[in-house]
Amino acid sequence: MEILAPAGSEQSLIAAVRSGADAVYLGTGAFNARRHADNFKDNSLTEAVNFCHARGVKVYVTLNTLVRDEELPAFLDAAREIAAAGPDGVIVQDLAAVRVLKTICPGLPLVGSTQMAVHNAAGVRQLQQLGFSRVVLARELTLQEIAYIKSQTQMELETFVHGAQCMSVSGMCYYSAMMGERSGNRGLCAQPCRLNASVNGRPYALSLKDMSLVNHVKELEEAGVCSIKIEGRMKRPEYVAAAVTAVRAALAGDKPDLSALQAVFSRSGFTDGYLTGRRNLSMFGVRTAEDAAASKSVFGKLSELYRREFPRVPVEISLRVQEGQLLLTAWDQEGNTATAAAPVPAGDMAPLTREIALRNLGKMGGTPFTLSRAQIDLPEGLPVPGSLISALRREALESLLTRRSRGNGYELLPMTLPPFTPHTPKKQGLRLRFERAEQAFFPAEAEAVILPLKELESHPDLPKDRLWVELPELIWPLEEQTISERLLCLKERGITHALVGNIGQLLIAKEAGFTVHGGPLLNITNSLSLLAYEQMGLRDATLSFELPLKSAAAITAALPRGQLTYGRLPLMQFRSCPAKGEKGCGSCEARPRLMDRRGVIFPMVCHDRRFTTLHNSVPLYLMDKPLPPMDFQVLYFTVESPQECRRIWEGSLTKAAPWFDRTSGLAYRYLE
Repeated sequence: MEILAPAGSEQSLIAAVRSGADAVYLGTGAFNARRHADNFKDNSLTEAVNFCHARGVKVYVTLNTLVRDEELPAFLDAAREIAAAGPDGVIVQDLAAVRVLKTICPGLPLVGSTQMAVHNAAGVRQLQQLGFSRVVLARELTLQEIAYIKSQTQMELETFVHGAQCMSVSGMCYYSAMMGERSGNRGLCAQPCRLNASVNGRPYALSLKDMSLVNHVKELEEAGVCSIKIEGRMKRPEYVAAAVTAVRAALAGDKPDLSALQAVFSRSGFTDGYLTGRRNLSMFGVRTAEDAAASKSVFGKLSELYRREFPRVPVEISLRVQEGQLLLTAWDQEGNTATAAAPVPAGDMAPLTREIALRNLGKMGGTPFTLSRAQIDLPEGLPVPGSLISALRREALESLLTRRSRGNGYELLPMTLPPFTPHTPKKQGLRLRFERAEQAFFPAEAEAVILPLKELESHPDLPKDRLWVELPELIWPLEEQTISERLLCLKERGITHALVGNIGQLLIAKEAGFTVHGGPLLNITNSLSLLAYEQMGLRDATLSFELPLKSAAAITAALPRGQLTYGRLPLMQFRSCPAKGEKGCGSCEARPRLMDRRGVIFPMVCHDRRFTTLHNSVPLYLMDKPLPPMDFQVLYFTVESPQECRRIWEGSLTKAAPWFDRTSGLAYRYLE
């Protein structure tokens, strides 16, 4: 398997390469999910790619944040800069990136970022249809689920093997954006989950230990994973070197030094809870003073791991005499060659033996090269000192490294962005989304009444007119077939419209024959992304609630779009529920609450113990404000009583001022 290491700075890049990583991933100045890292800007990106390629290391560049229409020209420039540098792939989240990169550089491989929240086989198959080469799977999957996904696709699978992990499924977290206007989907997460929030009196209930699957790398390989990824573009080079060294040892069948790995950075130890399915309180931990002290004690030792070049590039060397010259030629597997020459010395010296020549040719320490074959064709008794052979070898290998360092960027094709013309809807519809059937009602003003799959199954007597099914936000791999069968049963009952919030769910609903509508968790923030979803079969889409209203109004694609105007926004999606006790779920009634460090209460909704959603403390309410024209508005009901649902709907019709605490969300705020 490929060992893929983080490179958030030049020093971390060197540490990754010299400690034995097969590939690195890094970002440029903007549009990447770690914008606070040093990153690689201007010419430094090309230099980084050339440095790695010269040493046989692949480079994947992150272009994996959400983009707004007004940013698309700068995004296009960034994509051109990346493609011109010649990386081995680009990691993307926004479907606008797919359109841009496939247009300007169709041969550049695309990697689906973990921010796309691909967590089932349908999601992988959908990306394959879009032309992706590889996908970074969600961290929350078990080994069995990863193996199942691989059995359903030929696409390359990449998984995280070590490092910090988000409390929420990546790409489905809006907590930082709502609390501090710093969005993880925009590369600026403030990590509020590391602060002291409590559930049932248990502190730091949103802080997970770092993942470490170093002892499971062989199992991951057997499951079909082709690349194991180390998290940590914000970490020190010593951390990178320690993690790469440990993973490399485990892959070689040796015992990895996990004590050094834990010392350099941990949060009260590590966890493998997601991979093994042991999703309990042992997964949670915080960074303690003892952890920090342990880090300081090992930095000096770990810096030795990347002091020298790592020999990984096989070369062949030929040594011969030609026209009175001693010629040494070195060449690699890519066809690069370099030659060094010197006059055959005269004088009374000991003759050069084959053994001495071979020994001096093989001294490649301090270079990234390793001798794979030597061809020695010298006259017998030639008076050549071994030091001359070494000098020729050094000269040739330095020249060969320079040749390998030459850039080889992609040829770029032209692209013109479409004109941005304001969208004028023909009418404005109203859609009501309910968490529970007991909340539901069917007013004449509503063009759709939306309920979760389980609620529709449990209440077959609900009126079918305008009734839509909402697919679960998370459908784990071993549930896919069952979900498809349940959808077919609903379709037989006359329900033919489905709301989806993930790229995998879209394919599941489409293959079941439903008319598919996009929900806000699809993270649509620009016209190109909306166009891409239209081409994938969406009938319409609710735009991301991270999008300011001004930007939402500027989106131009013809696909009808809407916005949430009421609701307790879903801030996080948990597979490891923070409300679990020592004995698991116990007597939990599926309505736990989280309290942040200020004493603010956030409700949670459990979905059949498969995953849990954290909702905002107060609802979004925009109906009393001037809103840009949209094709529809969505009222998103979760924990409200049936009476509250009706009263809020009535208030929406009259644009009444709210009679409860509310938030305007991000509608009038501008995320960086």
